[in-house]
Amino acid sequence: MTQDRYETAVARYFEAWNAAGAEERAKAVAAAWSEDGGYTDPLADVTGHEAVSALIGGVAEQFPGLVFTLTGSVDGHHDIARFSWALGPEGAPGGTAPVAGSDVITLAEDGRIRSVSGFLDRIPQV
Repeated sequence: MTQDRYETAVARYFEAWNAAGAEERAKAVAAAWSEDGGYTDPLADVTGHEAVSALIGGVAEQFPGLVFTLTGSVDGHHDIARFSWALGPEGAPGGTAPVAGSDVITLAEDGRIRSVSGFLDRIPQV
């Protein structure tokens, strides 16, 4: 398996998280996740395109104007990849972002995401 497979999957993942509106987000989620794909982190556990889209939409509402960016490189083997990300103002260094984490994804045969296991490294205190 080539590194491109992992990088393509992660690029689609960020396209979904940074989509500008419900319709664009639904298309991006369908391109990134398999139909029965899921997302799990300490605050969420959802399965399927609609649920993943709704989760992403909720995060976008909670953090308006912020964008997800890759911090570092994508590391993958077999059908698994890991990467770190930051959620902050566009163009801001990842270390200054209010939210940051690391995710591990498992890919389906078609290269779309089967599952995401998310870890929140930094979140704002509420």
